[in-house]
Amino acid sequence: MRIKWNIRAFETIRRFPGVKARLKKEADSVAQAAGRGYIVKSGEGLTRSRAAVIAGTAESARDNSKNNSLLKALYGRG
Repeated sequence: MRIKWNIRAFETIRRFPGVKARLKKEADSVAQAAGRGYIVKSGEGLTRSRAAVIAGTAESARDNSKNNSLLKALYGRG
C-alpha cells in the first residue's frame, strides 16, 4: 500500500494560530531561561510559522559564545 501525503494540509496545520502561539510561548520560555539580552523573533516562513531566540546585545552574544547559554536554556529546562 502506498501513502499519498497531503502536503498542503501539513502546511496549513503549521500555520494555525494555535501553533504560532505555542511556538512563541516556547521561544519566550527559552529566552527567559537564557537570561538578559536574548530576544524572540517570530514570523512566517515559506511553509510554516517560525520562532527563534537570538542574542539581542553584544553582551548576550559574548555570553552565548562563551557559555552556550541558548543551548543550555533550550535543553536544560523541564
